[in-house]
Amino acid sequence: MMRSVIISFCLLAAAGGAARAADVAAGKAAYDKSCKSCHGADGTPNPAIAKMMKVDMRSLGSAEVQGMSDAELKKIIADGKGKMRPMPAAASSAGDIVAYIRTLKK
Repeated sequence: MMRSVIISFCLLAAAGGAARAADVAAGKAAYDKSCKSCHGADGTPNPAIAKMMKVDMRSLGSAEVQGMSDAELKKIIADGKGKMRPMPAAASSAGDIVAYIRTLKK
């Protein structure tokens, strides 16, 4: 009985890890489609876009951005922040995009 409980626990843990990996993969796909042109392939902002929009974009891998909670990042994606407009194309995938952004930590 104990052995089957341990095996079940290990299978659930492995499934949870696989689900997290799927979120990151989906987040990368959504990021590449909706975010990369402004925020750069590696999370480094496109200076021409920032200048044109008259905003100060932070590197997504920076300690400042990485220190934000997942909820804060999702809110910024959905609602915008300061002069930055909401990013509706990315809002539906915000959770997956945040999972991907976490991989950009420097």
